[in-house]
Amino acid sequence: MSLPDPARFPRAFADAWAARDARAMAALFAEDADFLTLTGHWAEGRKAIAETVAGEMAGAFARAKLVTGRVKMRAISPGVAQVMQRYVLSGILNADGTDAGRVGAILSATLVEGPEGWQVAAAQFTVEG
Repeated sequence: MSLPDPARFPRAFADAWAARDARAMAALFAEDADFLTLTGHWAEGRKAIAETVAGEMAGAFARAKLVTGRVKMRAISPGVAQVMQRYVLSGILNADGTDAGRVGAILSATLVEGPEGWQVAAAQFTVEG
């Protein structure tokens, strides 16, 4: 799925998260994209991104919710944009099943424009601080 505007990426990511739809989330990424997930997994390619996100959604993030915070977008050059979105996550599960509390995280993504719209070329989702 391509986006008409890179500024729509953070909301599309959050919507896919809320729906627990790993395939919809992966569709935001280019076929050969890289994604460093919040758990530190480096997924290479859309298929691996979908599989990794599905596994995380079934595990630590099974009940996790995202709340959006500050966003910053910068045009790097024609057809290339950088988006940084702060999220606060709650409902994350520790390995023993207990609640991990609230966590601040930053999603940083480089998007490229193709013939059908904008897609993520590379993204990192990291714990803030």
